[in-house]
Amino acid sequence: MTPPARPAPRTLAARAASFLPTRAVAVAARAVYPRFEPELARLADLCPPDCDTAVDVGGWYGPWTHRLARRARHVVTVEPVPHLARLLTATAPPNVRVIRAAASDRSGTAPLWLPPDDDGDRGVSSLVRRDVHGHALDVTCVTLDGLGLRNVGFVKIDVDGNEPAVLRGAAGVLARDRPALFVELESRIRPVAPVVTYLSRLGYDGWVLPADTWVPLSRFPLEAHQARTSHVAAHGLLRRVLPSGRLRGPRYVNSVLFLPDGRRPGGARVDDDGSHALRETPR
Repeated sequence: MTPPARPAPRTLAARAASFLPTRAVAVAARAVYPRFEPELARLADLCPPDCDTAVDVGGWYGPWTHRLARRARHVVTVEPVPHLARLLTATAPPNVRVIRAAASDRSGTAPLWLPPDDDGDRGVSSLVRRDVHGHALDVTCVTLDGLGLRNVGFVKIDVDGNEPAVLRGAAGVLARDRPALFVELESRIRPVAPVVTYLSRLGYDGWVLPADTWVPLSRFPLEAHQARTSHVAAHGLLRRVLPSGRLRGPRYVNSVLFLPDGRRPGGARVDDDGSHALRETPR
């Protein structure tokens, strides 16, 4: 029998959020999030300028959804937590379609796991249960291939461990549209290598942004970096967006940009040895 999860200490941001209206929390989260995840401030490097459809898998309070809505003609956001999906539906720009469901590799229902003292606001809910999770709610599951998407140029995936299933459920979209992928990968949740290997076989190369310059994932020891800076991941959002590096701590890289067929981050300086070769789209 699995022992009950111990509630993790609530961060200052989490405690403050409990006293604020949900919409105010969402506005604040969207405002500071590019400092927490600096790749968001460089969306032009990730999402092509002619992007017709962008997909945000794991919308949370909408920091990616709102920015993508300024760049893509259409945005589809997949968010399983009921009150967050309702918030996104009520506040997102008109070119955003919100789907209240969890993305996976099959349709149906499944338990969405959350920490004991959390209703989804902390952004660590997942279809894959971990030791931080203490209760679950049943949610609808969808595949990206089953949503009838067309001309997908960019997909962001933040699902706390369910990345392989999301990618399997998007196999048709990846083969047909060859979108850029921005995937959160954390070795403290599950090994990184299976996702990297799977996408490599589909002709995708990974890129990371440890500082101001994009670096090929093949030249950046992601799992070793995360092991060395794992203490930063335990810090709350407010601490991780502080302007002072001494208070904020080192950069914790936990997301990878995957680009297909020899493409490189658009218009940005990259640190590359020139060894990448153009590969044919898998058939």
